[in-house]
Amino acid sequence: MSVETTYKGKVEDWERLNERLTANAGELAHLEKTRAELQALMEQARGIAAAQAAQMAAKQEASQKLKDIIAEGTRVATLLRANVRQHYGIRAEKLVEFGVKPFRGRKPKTTVKGKAKQNPAEPTVQPAADAQ
Repeated sequence: MSVETTYKGKVEDWERLNERLTANAGELAHLEKTRAELQALMEQARGIAAAQAAQMAAKQEASQKLKDIIAEGTRVATLLRANVRQHYGIRAEKLVEFGVKPFRGRKPKTTVKGKAKQNPAEPTVQPAADAQ
């Protein structure tokens, strides 16, 4: 026989034992009180398992509602921040108060070994060789 490790497995094992004890009640009359105690514990375990399943379903439903509310709240907060940016302007330092970064301009281009970085869209002019 294998040893049950899950709650459901243990309760099913108890149920099989209870059925066998009930079938042999005549021979095992001295165990009737203990068998009745096991049966009561089985019923309690089933009731608690059912309540746990219902709570798990309620938790999943609450989690889904929370996810939907968070998504809607994020959308509304983004809309409000955009409206604040429009009201104060994109460069106003007041935007920091609302969690919005003000536009402070672009950083200057970095140089590579003392030379300005060339824009790949601009063609480079090669000095012409002296044609003589």
